[in-house]
Amino acid sequence: MKKISVIVPCYNEEETIELYYKEMQKVMKKIKNTEFELIFINDGSSDKTLDILRNLSKNKDVRYISFSRNFGKEAGIYAGLKYATGDYIGLMDVDLQDPPEMLIDMYNILEEGEYDCVATRRVSREGEPPIRSFFARLYYKIINKISKTEIVDGARDFRLMTRQMVNSILEVTEYNRFSIGIFRWVGYKTKWLEYKNVERVAGTTKWSFWKLFLYSLESIVAFSTVPLSIASIFGILFCFVAFIIILIIIVRTLIFGDPTSGWPSMACIMFLIGGIQLLCTGIIGQYLSKTYLEVKNRPVYIVKETEKGLEK
Repeated sequence: MKKISVIVPCYNEEETIELYYKEMQKVMKKIKNTEFELIFINDGSSDKTLDILRNLSKNKDVRYISFSRNFGKEAGIYAGLKYATGDYIGLMDVDLQDPPEMLIDMYNILEEGEYDCVATRRVSREGEPPIRSFFARLYYKIINKISKTEIVDGARDFRLMTRQMVNSILEVTEYNRFSIGIFRWVGYKTKWLEYKNVERVAGTTKWSFWKLFLYSLESIVAFSTVPLSIASIFGILFCFVAFIIILIIIVRTLIFGDPTSGWPSMACIMFLIGGIQLLCTGIIGQYLSKTYLEVKNRPVYIVKETEKGLEK
């Protein structure tokens, strides 16, 4: 009998957890000759999420991990992968935007043995604000231009993987994690399933535009060094432009007797160059800050409680 572990990160999801579990019960009954464990990750929720998980854990197919504080979704995914004991390991959102019935097709595909992972991607963004959809599409174009690791447009965390692939992912122990990129970086053969966007069953999204923007910067820093090259190119370019301008000023002054321009033009140039310098310093600072966090070697997460009780 094969065992399937499903990791479900939760942050203030008291309205959705029980609805999700009811839908998953229907799916679990349809996949014959398998054992399930649903691993809910309570990521420092401030509502009744933990109380609901304690109650649900009375069911033999439910486990939970509760963090000491909010560590972020990436930490939740990493913790779930470490705690999972299944032959196949899946990732899902608790808000039912990831259709649970797709797990049936995922399992059947993996059982055929040709693929190591079955992942999903959205082919529509219905219900999403147009400005957010525009920047999402722009992000995928940029990241795939500057990174050697392909990030599939519309890729979701929702997927089912073999134990071998998950073991490889767990070898990537970096503190600053971008799981969708890591899933692609480790390799293995992936089958993509497409589906249209589904609205949340209840509650509100925890991902604001600003949080998504910062998350996109995390992924760029994690999987590309092109921004550092851009900073170097700016430096070379402005040195060249400055040399040309110096020659022009010398020629205009000595040959044509034309006096140099006044302070407004100089002020504009200084502001421009100063802005570019700060931009390049900021790019370097992003990479240094990630390096700083890595060398401190702090744990990715801290577990306070599981279905077995308080951690010692």
